Amino acid sequence: MTTDLSKYDASQLPSADVLGRQRYAIIVADWNSEITYALAQGALDTLVKHGVDEENIEIVHVPGTVELTYGAAKLMRHERWDGIIVIGCVIQGDTPHFDYVCQSVTQGVAMLNARGDSPVIFSVLTVLNKQQALDRAGGRLGNKGVEGAYTAMRMGNL
Repeated sequence: MTTDLSKYDASQLPSADVLGRQRYAIIVADWNSEITYALAQGALDTLVKHGVDEENIEIVHVPGTVELTYGAAKLMRHERWDGIIVIGCVIQGDTPHFDYVCQSVTQGVAMLNARGDSPVIFSVLTVLNKQQALDRAGGRLGNKGVEGAYTAMRMGNL
C-alpha cells in the first residue's frame, strides 16, 4: 500500500489568524536540488495556503543534508521559531556514505528536538534510487515537503 504524502486532515490545524502570526523556517539542502527544491516549494505553498504570512517564513540553503542540523541549531540560537522544517534527500549509492549521512542528520534532528526550543521537522528523503525521490517530491506519492509543513504547523501549536 502506498500513501500520498500530501493528504492530511486540515481540520487539525489552527486557524489562519493564529498561523498568520507564527514564524517558520525551511532549511533546504542544495544537494539533489531537483528533489529538495520541489520539497521546499511544497512546504512553502502549504504554509502560505493555511495562513502563514510569507514574511514570517525564512528559507535557508545549506550545501548538503549533513549541514541541516547545523543550520537548524544556528537559527534556534538566535530566534524563536514555531517550527523549523529540514529538507534533504539522500540517495543510496555503492558505499556506506549513505548510512553515515542518514544517521548523522537523524541523530542531529532528534537532539535538537530533545532540547525543546522549537520543533524541528524531519523532511529528509532517504531513498534507494532517484525515482523513489521523485515519487515523493511531487510525484505519484505526493510531496514530503507538504507533509513537513503540516507537521510543523501541528507541532508549533501544541
